Amino acid sequence: MRSESSDIEQPNIRCLTFRYSAPESSSWLPNTYPTTSSRLGWTHGVKLSVNGANASSTSAYAGWKNCPARVAPGLFPPELVVQVKALACELPSQFGLPLSRWSLAELNEQVCQSGLVAKISDSTLWRWLHEDAIRPWFHRCWIFPRDPQFAAKAGRLLDLYQRVWQGQPLQADEFVISADEKTSIQTRARIHSTQAPQPGQPMKVEHEYERRGALTYLAALDVHRAKLFGHCEPQSGIVAFDRLVDRVMNQPPYAQARRVFWIVDNGSSHRGTASVQRLQQRYPRLQLVHGPVHGSWLNQVEVYFSIIQRKVLTPNDFKSLDAVAHALWQFERHFETIGRPFEWKFTRDDLNQLLTKLATPKTTELAIAA
Repeated sequence: MRSESSDIEQPNIRCLTFRYSAPESSSWLPNTYPTTSSRLGWTHGVKLSVNGANASSTSAYAGWKNCPARVAPGLFPPELVVQVKALACELPSQFGLPLSRWSLAELNEQVCQSGLVAKISDSTLWRWLHEDAIRPWFHRCWIFPRDPQFAAKAGRLLDLYQRVWQGQPLQADEFVISADEKTSIQTRARIHSTQAPQPGQPMKVEHEYERRGALTYLAALDVHRAKLFGHCEPQSGIVAFDRLVDRVMNQPPYAQARRVFWIVDNGSSHRGTASVQRLQQRYPRLQLVHGPVHGSWLNQVEVYFSIIQRKVLTPNDFKSLDAVAHALWQFERHFETIGRPFEWKFTRDDLNQLLTKLATPKTTELAIAA
């Protein structure tokens, strides 16, 4: 008796064998990442048998090669992904293009014009770049280390954060202070009052404002105790900075300390050997430690400045200079009640690795492959 199921069309056995015997690491992708055939496209260079096996199946990707054959839909070799990422890590000017940086569409066009693949969707390209956090359409400004003694000066700061000086651990009565000035804090009185956020609406800040002057905020941070000392001045300078030093050094435990290390940058109010001699004459226990030129990011008080910029000074809506100074003073007291010493993880070893990387010629493909 003939089974009813025999009337149903049977699938093509060769087709099923091909689909289910492909290398597992080259899994079939959904149709949302389509490709097209290309005489220059990446293809699999081995011949599949009826059972889907071949002599080189143990090294499935060894057979990828660039040859005139049809690309299987959605199937990309890892070598192609690496080359696309390497291209994304090059400046467009290297290819003679009048562009400052890649957009996703322009990068896609360059990938196709380079002959790596005939066609690829933007979503696939974005997915590949997202795996390594490559976003060539973004940029940020930075300053390349130019101080010839950058490693030595920066290393001293990083050692102090670890409570080490010249290879010896600090004693309990030795302290580390990070100090700097935040200059030209503008006072902007908005023409209309700031409105609090509402359901579905953000805070509203009037675009127009009246200038009510500017001031400088000086702060000193005990990096191991999260203790803050700060005050505002009409302008920065030697006199203003010395007042901050006097305030800290004339109170316990710093007045009785064995040594107090002051980490500063190369600003005009505390620059060079003249500042070292001036301050040590007044406080023999004080040791001024300068960071390298363009190394302010190593000064922990800059982290605190970034916090007050976000939490106190943005958006800027103050009626007077006294209102700004009072807000900064209030936040100091608030920060001391909730703050803890910054968990500083950047060490001297990290610094050496960074400087070695900057001094090494760029090898994009090797970096991505690693």
